[in-house]
Amino acid sequence: MESIVNYFESIDPVLAALYATLFTWGLTALGASLVFFFKKMNRKLFDGMLGFTGGVMVAASFWSLLAPGIEMSPGEGFEKTIPAVVGFGLGALFIFSLDKILPHLHVNFKMSEKEGVKTPWHKSVLLTLAITLHNIPEGLAIGVLFGGVAAGFEGASIGGAVALAIGIGIQNFPEGFAVAMPLRGQGLSRWKSFNFGQLSAIVEPVAAVIGAYAVMTFEPILPYALCFAAGAMIFVVVEEVVPESQQDKYTDISTLGFIGGFMVMMILDVGLG
Repeated sequence: MESIVNYFESIDPVLAALYATLFTWGLTALGASLVFFFKKMNRKLFDGMLGFTGGVMVAASFWSLLAPGIEMSPGEGFEKTIPAVVGFGLGALFIFSLDKILPHLHVNFKMSEKEGVKTPWHKSVLLTLAITLHNIPEGLAIGVLFGGVAAGFEGASIGGAVALAIGIGIQNFPEGFAVAMPLRGQGLSRWKSFNFGQLSAIVEPVAAVIGAYAVMTFEPILPYALCFAAGAMIFVVVEEVVPESQQDKYTDISTLGFIGGFMVMMILDVGLG
């Protein structure tokens, strides 16, 4: 693990952000590839993985984004929380706006429950867009952290950025699975189901590069940018991930998965950051 951190320290931060999110994209594709080996989705396992995803995202939002954002903010007392409050609120509003505009359908929901503007798009596209929606803040968060390291901000570290990429990559595995398997169940071929599953994470490298460039170009925005990504991720967890994991009878399994995901991300961030 130390050699991985050393490698990322030796290369351009924007390139590092790109490589890190190509890794998270790869794990999404790996999860989607399970469609080649399984005919049906085990609902208990699926809900547990969804819960795990939520736990990772919540832990990453605090340990990797909010806490460093507050730490590097200027001022004392209430003044020090201003970047966190502004960034967090704007991040949540950003995803809220996309949620109202972008046509999408959450996993485990019926077609009558699709969200966003009305569209005749097929269910496969809507499911893919739902996962793509919450991959935007994940890619942005990784890019912002790498950009913060390049800008020399105290509290931003390569180890923390690598930990975040690993955590997001781990929870991307069930996300690829979450798109591919339901599509297979709807009658799509294994190959098409896989393609839609891995395609949901293609936005992460794009968002990461944008985030890294933005922070390196406008250094004062880093605390706001970190908390922006945190607000966006928390909105996704509350609005999408948790409700999806609680749709069936395995609510305890998904809750335990959430706790497990939180612990894994906390260990990664504290251990590497």
